[in-house]
Amino acid sequence: MSATFEILDKDAGGRIGKLKTPHGTVETPTVMPVINPNIQLISPKEMRSFGAEILITNSYIIYRKEELRSVALQKGLHGLLGFDGPIMTDSGSFQLSVYGSVEVTNEEILGFQQKIGSDIIVPLDIPTPPDVHYRRAEDELAVTAERLEAARKFIKGEQLLAGPVQGSTYPELREKAASHLKGLNFEVYPLGAVVPLMESYRYAELVDVIAASKRGLSPASPVHLFGAGHPMMFALAVALGCDLFDSAAYALYAKDDRYITVNGTYHVEKLNYLPCSCPICSKYTAEELKKADNKEELLGRHNLYATFAEIRLIKQCIKDGKLLELVEQRCRAHPRLLDGLKKLYTHSPWLEQLDPATKGTYFYCGPESASRPEVLRFAKRLERFSLEGSVLIRTGQIKGEGSYDQILTFKAPFGAFPREMEEVYPFSAEVSKYPDYEALSTALSNTLKLMDLNPKAEYTFICEKEFKHPLIEEISKKAKLVYREAWKKE
Repeated sequence: MSATFEILDKDAGGRIGKLKTPHGTVETPTVMPVINPNIQLISPKEMRSFGAEILITNSYIIYRKEELRSVALQKGLHGLLGFDGPIMTDSGSFQLSVYGSVEVTNEEILGFQQKIGSDIIVPLDIPTPPDVHYRRAEDELAVTAERLEAARKFIKGEQLLAGPVQGSTYPELREKAASHLKGLNFEVYPLGAVVPLMESYRYAELVDVIAASKRGLSPASPVHLFGAGHPMMFALAVALGCDLFDSAAYALYAKDDRYITVNGTYHVEKLNYLPCSCPICSKYTAEELKKADNKEELLGRHNLYATFAEIRLIKQCIKDGKLLELVEQRCRAHPRLLDGLKKLYTHSPWLEQLDPATKGTYFYCGPESASRPEVLRFAKRLERFSLEGSVLIRTGQIKGEGSYDQILTFKAPFGAFPREMEEVYPFSAEVSKYPDYEALSTALSNTLKLMDLNPKAEYTFICEKEFKHPLIEEISKKAKLVYREAWKKE
């Protein structure tokens, strides 16, 4: 584990951690509010009252503006912003992605960030956008690698150095870049050039980018998802192993009269009610907010409260082992987020390696729940069960079951398991009385596999008449199949 990052709790790929910086320790996952050194909707010194432990600002803007540069060199970055906690500085890569060039070299901006006392320094990497030709992505990745290697040699001491992972929308390049950077021992690993994916709601591709990058990195490394500022997708990103986010959304959305919630964004003029209990929404009605002279500031404050409320909920869900339940709820806020959820579970074999072996009660939230790491893990362990003689598989306790040698409980989406384990995680799961097609598919497939692993046993399978599925016929070829209603009449 990194000397600068300590993992305290885990759930799925998410974790609660402690990131040590020269200006204090930060608990992750968390959001770094973006501070524009020229225009401050909310002052940096107020950010702690919203829950912010760390800020991020742009060193290139400071470097380019003489009055800001002079104060920063004289008083330091923290004196310039009036904030005594950790501050991360971007290098100008954002301006490079927008304008195509910047008036500074990698060495110059690294040296400037070092002089002004940034807690987390970011090199001037090349942010390759999505959908470019593979050759361009590969060539720009090579330039980024050179710059990051130079940065690693340049920056020594207490300050943390970030190693951005690039590679456009090519998972193989992202994993390759991450593997290379892992060997250089950066303290933080930002995932760059993903804002266009989020702006166009391409969450499925974003999931692949994050998963590929995480595979190349050490599981103990802190990861920053650059430009991710809307709380509706925090849970999904945290479940994949992202620890830091940066948000200018609170201010940008407020400027455009937009009101942030975890289920999406509202234009304030269309609101009749304020669906929130933060200090702003508790004090003002929707009509009062619309007419307020400082409407932009009030919206910015609400947006920050909503942002950090979601971070706190995510942390509690990690503590309770409920992160994936939250992810499944949040991803139903938008069809493209649902695409992201489905893509997440294509990575279940990888997530299963990270997911704790025991945690809180499993709650089934919908068809995607059948693909969770816990269910995959059960399927991998079916060979541990040894069955012989007469075996009864039933969905619930029945009369006359004592005449069987072994009794198994059938519960979707897992399948059949010894009744003695009914109160043991994950079989103590809270599931629907009438399983959906996906849950039944997984459970029946696992049951068939269990029967194949123990071919000498004689099976009786008592199930509900509502179980309508093609695999029931396959079950009937290997077991005496009886519907519960018919069993009651015998």
